[in-house]
Amino acid sequence: MGQIKLFSPAERTIHHLLERRAELQKEATFFWFKDEAFSYARLNRMASCVSKGLQDIGVAKGDRVAVMLGNRPEFLAVWFGLAKLGAIEVALNTAHRGYLLSYQLNQAQCSVLIVDKSFLPCIEDIGKDLDSLRHVVVLDLDEALPELPGIEVQRYADLVARGEDYRPASVHWNDPLGIMFTSGTTGPSKGAVLPQNYAIHTAEIISEIAGYGPDDCLYNALPLFHGNAKLLSTMPALYSGATMVLAERFSASQFWDDIARYRCTEFNYIGSILSILLKADPQPDDRENSLRVLLGAGATPGVYEAFEARFGVSLIEGYGMSEIGLPLMSRPGACKPGTCGKPHPDYEVMVVDDEGQEVAEGVPGELLVRPKKPWTTLLEYYRMPEKTVEAWQGLWFHTGDYLLQDDEGFYHFVDRKKDAIRRRGENISSYEVETMVTSHPLVLEAAATPVKSELGEDEVMITVVLREGARLSAEELIAHCEQVMAKFMVPRYVRFVAGLPRTPTEKVQKYVIRDQGVTADTWDREKDAGHGTPVARQGAPV
Repeated sequence: MGQIKLFSPAERTIHHLLERRAELQKEATFFWFKDEAFSYARLNRMASCVSKGLQDIGVAKGDRVAVMLGNRPEFLAVWFGLAKLGAIEVALNTAHRGYLLSYQLNQAQCSVLIVDKSFLPCIEDIGKDLDSLRHVVVLDLDEALPELPGIEVQRYADLVARGEDYRPASVHWNDPLGIMFTSGTTGPSKGAVLPQNYAIHTAEIISEIAGYGPDDCLYNALPLFHGNAKLLSTMPALYSGATMVLAERFSASQFWDDIARYRCTEFNYIGSILSILLKADPQPDDRENSLRVLLGAGATPGVYEAFEARFGVSLIEGYGMSEIGLPLMSRPGACKPGTCGKPHPDYEVMVVDDEGQEVAEGVPGELLVRPKKPWTTLLEYYRMPEKTVEAWQGLWFHTGDYLLQDDEGFYHFVDRKKDAIRRRGENISSYEVETMVTSHPLVLEAAATPVKSELGEDEVMITVVLREGARLSAEELIAHCEQVMAKFMVPRYVRFVAGLPRTPTEKVQKYVIRDQGVTADTWDREKDAGHGTPVARQGAPV
């Protein structure tokens, strides 16, 4: 059975789609995990048990429940189980710790957290800083329950052992499905509130463009705490009747073995994945694989053609954001390497200058987007009304990215207007990197900027001013960073300077730092580790 048509507001919800599949196809395999098959009916039962357990501890429609899990079937059960209650999932990046982790839990006002045992120490470290958390549910916990002040801790196995008999909530297409944190620029991360129909609409777009059907098998190796894995793989598979393979993580050494074992026909790539796969030594049978299409973004023109030619697959590139879905997409047979494709019919787009005036073809400007269909973009930034209004100036969503349209109607990504860094598939807030670097007692101020990586995307560079008379080595600063931030945020490059460049109004001129890039006195973690020396405040001026 292929696509299930969803028409009414009550039907256009993720749990309704799962329930329909479970009713119509019951024990047919929805996805594989570690060679174990999970049917539609089995996942639906697992989700209902989550709903019952959470309802029994007081979770109701509109409540925010944080999820800090690796890729595993229980993650999907929790996601669909929360949707059945109309509760709102807040997916946490499993690499986060310290300040950023407590900030997101508090900002989203999460009352419940569901967490893998392996991440529990990160929660114990910030327990005293959590404002609203009242329940922690831990997976795989065999030993005694930990004690957290003012928080009830229980095992996931006990939570889901209460049966499936939950009380259904009235959930419609415009009800919040989740809060997805996006990187802040001049401030903290913003929680984009996404409606149920956002997920359904995205599944429809992807399934139609990629031509998914029951004979397809989608390989899903990206983290489920990101929208890509749930919205661009899980939901299209569910919507089109395709099978999915859920991997714990992407592994270049395991990738082709998994593709062959499950006869996968599709994979979503991000960032440098294509470059990594291309680095393997060519084999005579490289084209003898089951893949027919890969979806993603960021393939440079050279990589794009090389990958298609070597592995005999078609690449489909697009442009999207957590807030707005996928307004630009290529189509099979109508792709142009190095571009994001053309506008999807469900969106209006416009490229404007700094005054808001539309620019001509070939001229870079900020991309503005607005939807033609209801409830297909974010509802708001949670508890940030001023940021919501700012993003929707003139009733257009301002992406903060510079693009240009060529004479064939294809859109090219040019640069980020926003002060953000993209590294290894993660959007990194320079503001948050700077906040955590300056938490070191010897650091006066810092500026985080992107440096182009040899694999594409960015590396993180931090330019640092130390306090008067302080001495600190780059390695000591990096050791501090490794304690307070996610691994993917830890800077590769460190430069100590006497002062940061500023405008007459004392704003830091980051473009000056970006233009200088990696200088002779910049420390490189990948080349200079083990050779760091104390550096006094008298660094070179920028």
